[in-house]
Amino acid sequence: MISIIIFTFVVGYLAITLEHPLQLDKAVSALLMATLIWAFISVGFNEGWLSIINYEGEVFNINFADTSEQLWGFRSNLIHHFSMVSEILFFLIGAMTIVEIIDLHRGFAIIKKAIKTTNKVRLLWILGVLAFVLSAIIDNLTATIILVTLLRKLVPKRDYRVWFAALIVVAANAGGAWSPIGDVTTTMLWINNKVTAPGLAEHVIFPAVVCFIVPFIIASRMKAFRGETVLKKKVIDDDSQRLLSSKKMLYTGLGAILFVPIFKAVTGLPPYIGMLFSLGVVWLVSEYVKPVKNLSKNDKYLYSTHKALSNIEFSGILFFLGILLAVAGLESLVFGEINGEQAGTLLYAANSLSEAVPSMNTVVIILGGLSAVIDNVPLVAASMAMYDFPMDDKIWHFIAYSAGTGGSLLVIGSAAGVAAMGMEKIDFMWYLKNIAPLALFGFLAGALSFILSGFIF
Repeated sequence: MISIIIFTFVVGYLAITLEHPLQLDKAVSALLMATLIWAFISVGFNEGWLSIINYEGEVFNINFADTSEQLWGFRSNLIHHFSMVSEILFFLIGAMTIVEIIDLHRGFAIIKKAIKTTNKVRLLWILGVLAFVLSAIIDNLTATIILVTLLRKLVPKRDYRVWFAALIVVAANAGGAWSPIGDVTTTMLWINNKVTAPGLAEHVIFPAVVCFIVPFIIASRMKAFRGETVLKKKVIDDDSQRLLSSKKMLYTGLGAILFVPIFKAVTGLPPYIGMLFSLGVVWLVSEYVKPVKNLSKNDKYLYSTHKALSNIEFSGILFFLGILLAVAGLESLVFGEINGEQAGTLLYAANSLSEAVPSMNTVVIILGGLSAVIDNVPLVAASMAMYDFPMDDKIWHFIAYSAGTGGSLLVIGSAAGVAAMGMEKIDFMWYLKNIAPLALFGFLAGALSFILSGFIF
């Protein structure tokens, strides 16, 4: 039965990584994988073939004690993991809705209007800094989509535009790595009390800046960024598209997201409560601001939160649900013994990996490389189950950096990369040849700076 469960996980994982060749949404693979794993665990447990270990380290086996107590232990373990996953999902739903509200009110047109340079190198750095900063506030995927959309107006020629788009991905992934709300993986680490917002920012921002700057310095000397570009019909068009509410909703939305860590620090409540509070505030403001002078009922719906909710990519939310539940199933399944005590599958794997590769530095750098091939969400979820380091341990900060920035090594290695790839039709091999070496230099330079700074011992 254990072999069947692990085989199910491997097959599901392969289906997720081969999403594009299979033309199958990865949410489908994740949901099927998670539900089948828990179904097999339940059948094996009820038949007495399997033992499980809960989040407190208690081992349950229906053959060893009172049946009702063991069944409740199994159920409470599933409820615990589902509640932990739900915290992450509601946090993401709140953040995504706020960003959609800002976008509906064309708040990001304020940012577009501010860019007027035609010098390619200067434009590259402006977009890079924007990607780095915005991704820390509204997450790397959303920042990439916004800036690539803007890029189409600033760089009309696609042959040059793909270079800018690819480097925006590098900057966005670096920017998301040092913020608890900048990447799904950092959000997971924050919500699960592996890192604090100040600790993550303090220890990861410098390596993240290095990871961003190194590729951009090299790229600034490349032929693709020489000379001037021509603004497409100026960006005056964006000014005419702005609404009366654009500035108000931009500042309100970004301020509300930035308030979440403060809310957590003041109240001690989980981050998702703060994000839902911020969503309530932004929703309230959006109900009373006027996007246009003469607002009809039909126009009001176009700028309402109900419209924003309909724009959220819930397939992504379901993917996170499936992959995190699948990892939780492996975490709960007793696989072997460590020092005479039964251990879950992932903890056993961590112990075996530590014996094979004693240096945690090397292990975490390998994790970053793997995140370019395999989605970083399950990798970080697995690492949280595999290791039991205290909150704000330097290992967690290094994992946040490696998993967040390692995805830049391949265009399919991050959600931001996949989004840019789809929007600008970036060729996989072109990215591998032209951008991957730059991303690798940045990734290794950032990792080295992290280690040399004395954060990993």
